[in-house]
Amino acid sequence: MRILHAYKIYRPDIEGGIPAVMSSLAQGSDQNISHSILCARRRGAARQYTIDGVLVEAVASLGTLFSTPLAPGYIPAFVRRAASADVVVHHAPLPLNDAAILLGLPDDVGLIVYWHAEIVGYPLLKCLVAPLIRRVLARADRIVVSGQPIIDNSEFLRPHAEKCDVLAYGMDLDYWRTLDASERASADELRRRQPRHIVALGRLVGYKGYDVLVRAMRTIDGYTTIVGEGPLLAELQHLATTLGVSDRIRFAGRLTRSEIKQLFYSARVFAFPSVTEAEAFGIVQIEAMAAGLPIVNTHLATTVPLVARHGREALTVAPNDPQALSQALSRILDEPALAERLGSGGRERANSEFDQVVFRERMAAIYEEAVLARKYRGTARR
Repeated sequence: MRILHAYKIYRPDIEGGIPAVMSSLAQGSDQNISHSILCARRRGAARQYTIDGVLVEAVASLGTLFSTPLAPGYIPAFVRRAASADVVVHHAPLPLNDAAILLGLPDDVGLIVYWHAEIVGYPLLKCLVAPLIRRVLARADRIVVSGQPIIDNSEFLRPHAEKCDVLAYGMDLDYWRTLDASERASADELRRRQPRHIVALGRLVGYKGYDVLVRAMRTIDGYTTIVGEGPLLAELQHLATTLGVSDRIRFAGRLTRSEIKQLFYSARVFAFPSVTEAEAFGIVQIEAMAAGLPIVNTHLATTVPLVARHGREALTVAPNDPQALSQALSRILDEPALAERLGSGGRERANSEFDQVVFRERMAAIYEEAVLARKYRGTARR
């Protein structure tokens, strides 16, 4: 079975988020299933390459507009690649995929819409592409979401609830729950230098709520490392300077997975201060939980607070509330027993609920369902 995953960007241009989910699935190839990736470059010329044994075609891009690649070659590439696939997995949101599916997805190719999130923050774009989205969802054989709240809160998905599959993401937990000797030594040294260390990870964009974290640092006795790149770097740095906390916040930029893991094991708590429903799940929570970190997350109407749950693996606070965020982070820093309980709970939950082997097996069954649904429809038409 040939599976084509299509999304706006992929590794190595970006490592986390949706590309991490695609990578987890695509590396699960076996004798019966082969995966390939279609994406656009963040900016630059087209190229084809193999990463972790998976073929990737990245079309040329001039940059982005409304978080969508300016990639004239994407739709023709999609049509060409889809013609030789058994199943296309449209990782949504991406309007280019919606347009390409309606223009050139063959009737005998199965379609899975992997609905990671709504279009948030671009109301005009959402209004313009809504008719396309509805038609694509009607064409879809299966729709995959990470949690029931995503269906319940989506005007697009509720009419198609019967063909939605709720499937928690799965990650490579073995990587995040182990350290080699060198990584252990580095983590221990970081913890010695910063014994009240907070870590956060994600793109420096508005919905991640890093401005809230910077404001919270005014009343936290601690040090924060924020890992990630993005358009708000200068603005966040200026805010930290204005508030007088720049000496206690490090904007680390893009780091390797090993460096991130060392930070996780050096830190006392993981901050996840997202402020809008654009944050549908928070995959990095799983990685932090696998490393035994307690979480402070926000009460969004998505799956975020269901991944790390209040009082069990996390403290969950209202979004966009610096005082509440400060109090929760400070509480974990001040109460080692609470931190240990939440961290142990997170490790156990990651192991039991978010293992990538189970994730891949469940997705393989959904691929089969999509193929069978196409064959059934084709037979019915004849």
